[in-house]
Amino acid sequence: MDRNRPASLPKILAGWWVIVLLLPACTSRPEVDMVPPGIEGARYVGNQACASCHEEITRNFPGSVHSRYFREEATPGRAGGCESCHGAGSLHIEAARDKDRHIFNPGRDPAPCLDCHLEVGMQFQLPRHHALPEGLMNCIDCHDPHQREIFKRSDPFGSGPDPCLRCHTEQARNFLFVHEAMQEGCTLCHRPHGSIHDKLLILPDANLCLRCHAETGMGEGILMGKTDHSAFLRMGSCWTAGCHTAVHGSMVSPRLLH
Repeated sequence: MDRNRPASLPKILAGWWVIVLLLPACTSRPEVDMVPPGIEGARYVGNQACASCHEEITRNFPGSVHSRYFREEATPGRAGGCESCHGAGSLHIEAARDKDRHIFNPGRDPAPCLDCHLEVGMQFQLPRHHALPEGLMNCIDCHDPHQREIFKRSDPFGSGPDPCLRCHTEQARNFLFVHEAMQEGCTLCHRPHGSIHDKLLILPDANLCLRCHAETGMGEGILMGKTDHSAFLRMGSCWTAGCHTAVHGSMVSPRLLH
């Protein structure tokens, strides 16, 4: 038996809980002068130099939430404009035929995003997280930093529901009986960047469902509809006790059964 294991496990768990407790206190840093990403040998050229090639982005960006954090120019010690996220642009312009050279692209490197969105970076360090730290996905899979709508929608016309459904297509089916929570969006039950619970759940057990589906009135029982669920809740979570196994929607049962 590894004698160090009992001592190390509480330390690991304590570290996770420190991250969870700090998340609400950590916010993005729109009022702090950020240092732009460094590109060796490049100089700052200003937003107009970017606009001459990236016309569509320039046209749409004023409606983006990122335009709220925008200064006309960037300097080595202060972020501002396009170069605050992408780095000094002179070498990128000179290498015009190779658009991926001498530029920070969030589609390849999330570092510029996480430099501002500190709380998101901490969430990706939790034991259950989307695979951004592993390099299997990136921020722009879900977000469009330049557009008016920061979330990429689940259909090409931008009118679909939650952006999660772009990848999680099984949950995007046209169910005959839909769980009403789906109309509120996936983040009602899941933390999209990271969680300490499996499936990125906010809570790991029936307490997740009881946030919405709790009624009382029959002695000390827990009513849901006209049925006392007190005994059922002792058997496990709502979706593992053999009851509501089709949590997102069902084709056969209004009670969300497979």
